[in-house]
Amino acid sequence: MAAGGDVNMSASRLLIVDDEADFAAFVSRVATECGYESVAVADAGAVPDHLVSWCPDLIILDLQMPGTDGIQLLRELARTAAKVKVLLASGVDERVLDTARQLGTEAGLEIVGALLKPVRAVALRRQLEAAKMQDSPIEPVDVDRAVGQKELNLHYQPRLDGKLGRVIGAETLVRWVHPSRGMLLPAQFIPVLEGSRAIDALTDWVLDTALRQAGLWRRNGCCFDISVNVSARNLHDLDLPDRIANLCDSHGVPPKTLTIELTETATMQDAGCIMDVLTRLRLKGFGLAIDDFGTGYSSLVQLRRLPFSEVKIDKSFVSDMLTSKDSAVIVRTIIAMARNLGIEPAAEGVENKITARELVKQGCHIMQGYWISRPLPAEDFQAFIDGYVPTP
Repeated sequence: MAAGGDVNMSASRLLIVDDEADFAAFVSRVATECGYESVAVADAGAVPDHLVSWCPDLIILDLQMPGTDGIQLLRELARTAAKVKVLLASGVDERVLDTARQLGTEAGLEIVGALLKPVRAVALRRQLEAAKMQDSPIEPVDVDRAVGQKELNLHYQPRLDGKLGRVIGAETLVRWVHPSRGMLLPAQFIPVLEGSRAIDALTDWVLDTALRQAGLWRRNGCCFDISVNVSARNLHDLDLPDRIANLCDSHGVPPKTLTIELTETATMQDAGCIMDVLTRLRLKGFGLAIDDFGTGYSSLVQLRRLPFSEVKIDKSFVSDMLTSKDSAVIVRTIIAMARNLGIEPAAEGVENKITARELVKQGCHIMQGYWISRPLPAEDFQAFIDGYVPTP
């Protein structure tokens, strides 16, 4: 039911998803004090309809719901790319709550926090007020501050050679632990930076941090390949190849073990300058991957004109290849085309063993996805490698 009578169209909207009437009423009272209009539902299955009819800015979700549980709902919200903030509140074990938060974040949802029941009013109020603050846009200066305040960190998603059955490297993914917005993924702040010099500072930080970690792993006997994403703006810097080479040298990382990833969009701008930078990167021994392949209209042109060493098949095709004939044909075609061009195919979004086996059968050995592992902090990545047992 709506709290506070008629809906105020200018107020933030909260959808409470919890089968405990007393808790829902408690949340409604606190939310009203924080300037929210609220609606409570006791069935997670009713949420999709309320997303359309109520258009909430924020959902407070209990993970332990009858019927459709909270994890299933998070999966559905991610599948439909729902543009709504989510605050988890549950009485489950704190580690389970934290894992659910990570799952939602890695699936692309904006998880703004997690509260362990019983919830105190002051803690709930703090989270609700922080969620409202997040409606203000990210500015480039915020990223400069984040670097200085050490709010950024890197996670590493293992990359598996499915034919050899061993982890051969990792893709580097930046995470921003914002003081009021919680964990932010690159898609939530990178686009804001593309038109400013802040993206150069961020890329330099990511490269330096990733290569320092790769050098540390090598000194400890783990010689992994590593991949780092760069933006379109970075490719206009003619000094970029030299800077990366100098970083590799200072951290003791052979250039051949570093792959630079870029999206097709990044290769569409200022062709002459980009060809200069990418060609020099390849001459220095770096790998070069085109990410999200198959989602842009001119991907084939880019493969012909730019010196890529790897093609990453977009996860939207890989995740559906066992159930969609069209996706299966696209994946098979990309693999065959890449092989014929002398380019290594790699698959993103591998979610199960059957998909992995089919990819290897078709000639795509390099893969990453949740079946192998979610992205991990450096210390957890090392523990994952130490305990990794290949699945036959």
